[in-house]
Amino acid sequence: MKFFPLPSGGVLQRRAAIAVTDYILTRGWRSVSSSSASKRVGTHDGSFHCDEALGCFMISRTAKFYDADVVRTRNPLVLDKLDAVLDVGGVYDPSRDRYDHHQKGFEEIFGHGFVTKLSSAGLVYKHYGKEIIAKEVQLESDHPDVQRLFLTVYKNFIEAVDAIDNGISQYNTNQLPRFVNNTSLSSRVERFNPDWIDQNRSPAKEDEAFQQAMKVAGNELLECIRFHAKSWLPARSVVMNSLLARKNVDSSGEIIVLTHSVPWKLHIFELEKEMKITPSIKYVIYSDDRSEKWRLQAVAVGPDKFDSRKPLPPSWRGLNDDELSHVSGINGCTFVHISGFIGGNRTYDGALAMAKASLMLA
Repeated sequence: MKFFPLPSGGVLQRRAAIAVTDYILTRGWRSVSSSSASKRVGTHDGSFHCDEALGCFMISRTAKFYDADVVRTRNPLVLDKLDAVLDVGGVYDPSRDRYDHHQKGFEEIFGHGFVTKLSSAGLVYKHYGKEIIAKEVQLESDHPDVQRLFLTVYKNFIEAVDAIDNGISQYNTNQLPRFVNNTSLSSRVERFNPDWIDQNRSPAKEDEAFQQAMKVAGNELLECIRFHAKSWLPARSVVMNSLLARKNVDSSGEIIVLTHSVPWKLHIFELEKEMKITPSIKYVIYSDDRSEKWRLQAVAVGPDKFDSRKPLPPSWRGLNDDELSHVSGINGCTFVHISGFIGGNRTYDGALAMAKASLMLA
């Protein structure tokens, strides 16, 4: 841990006389590049949240601020001297790399159809996200895949951080929640703050905790980017080809078969809209590579929803093996979930027969 040396002269020198101390977090993976060694990124001291921890991680991945030191302070005279400032200072001005969202009148959003007000994380991502993704996937920042990843990483990762920091509920709050969820990234980052019962709650201890929070938030962001680049994005073409071939599976056009077991759930909603597919897809059939059996899954009513467009028939739900085959009249059935969202069969023909029957019965 290094102490930030206060400049001499004028008002700031007099401020030093009242023991204004600012710390720099020296990151464990510090670059030796002379071009960025002097860069300093500021955020507030005291209790921290996920948005500034993630924002500091992201901006330190850019060419402009790679491996920059992080200065934690609320001293405006210190903040004014820094190269970038996040989540403090009352200014949003990307031309000066100022990314606060607490000031009166701030209503900045990501755009592209997203309407959630941005936090400091969303602001950094809006201006530097493509560069971060392009570097991670080794493509040019204007590549179409980078643009697609830029949007989906915001949707599936950054937006939740923005919403939680701005106090925006995921659902209408006219009813009590059915359960408590304190396992989100934002919750886990917040638990890095020194607890009231900790004997050592010094600024140095707090800075060490912030450094840990940056690493956790940053690693999860990189995992998200890598998953969507290596698995989710290639799966898009698999789902698209299955949609194009849907009438070859069943004349209704409401059943698709995936040639590989891929992450399809988000793709199907986006592609249905892009390809103007009607009627909507009700069932997806795919192989279970581990058991060498087949699954049929009812498509949900929307992304992140549990209700299905057309659940499997009530008379099948909760049944297994021979009993299910007897009730359905279809050989090889293995199970149907009690909620009717998924079922299985030993063969492709059996799974297809279950899907076709469900269109008529469910």
